[in-house]
Amino acid sequence: MRDSLVAAAVMPTRPSLQADGVLLDLDGTLYDVDKAIAGAPQTVVQLRRAGIPFRFVTNTSRMSRREVREHLQGLGIETELEELFTTTVGAASWLVGHGIERVALCLPKATREDFGHLTIDEDSPEAVVVGDLGYEWSFGLLNRAFRWLNGGAILVATHRNRYWRTADGITLDAGPFIVALEYATGRQATTVGKPNPEFFQLSAQSMALSPRDVVMVGDDLENDIVGIQNVGGRGILVRTGKFQETDLTDPDIQPDMVVNSIADLPGVLLG
Repeated sequence: MRDSLVAAAVMPTRPSLQADGVLLDLDGTLYDVDKAIAGAPQTVVQLRRAGIPFRFVTNTSRMSRREVREHLQGLGIETELEELFTTTVGAASWLVGHGIERVALCLPKATREDFGHLTIDEDSPEAVVVGDLGYEWSFGLLNRAFRWLNGGAILVATHRNRYWRTADGITLDAGPFIVALEYATGRQATTVGKPNPEFFQLSAQSMALSPRDVVMVGDDLENDIVGIQNVGGRGILVRTGKFQETDLTDPDIQPDMVVNSIADLPGVLLG
């Protein structure tokens, strides 16, 4: 009996967190390029069975919300449209909330359906929305955006991600192009995706929760971890996607927990 008590006292316990809801990053956390990360579909199933509400939150601006859902379904990750908070949907909501009707979009054409209640105006827009265009960027388009902004339009960034991981390796994201426009115009962009506090607040509110009641699971130290911590929530960093070991050397940014992958989440939350 005594030996068993001693063993229990020295045996390390599994780290755990309590949360009333979960925010799940997509690219690099649930899937990597076009392949689900091992354990991701099962993790989503386990959260559903446990009755823990969750939302998929993403800065992906290459696809519409409908296309993101179809992509997840194709990877075996079941989701409902209302469970998805994409940065394009967030941008459209922000524009409507600020009384803006005419917009120019520096975004893939497929995302236009998320802006269906706004007017696309490439002559005199009130706002220019910039996201990830990849190889569709050109000097001509960047210069048009510069001229729209110089004509009085405001600059709205779906996100400021510096880079992301593709099949070819790490690749420039929207952030560098937004910075170029800021430098050329002398104006600061309004960022509506992660790590904008409002993005996290709206995501949590959709589950009838406060950001303080949720954990954010992601591979991006700044957008995911710092973003949720800034609104009082907690962040779990995964060692997949864009994660690099140097992420753990910044003394000013400390995730609440680090796990190997999304497959570890049920053990952390459910024991």
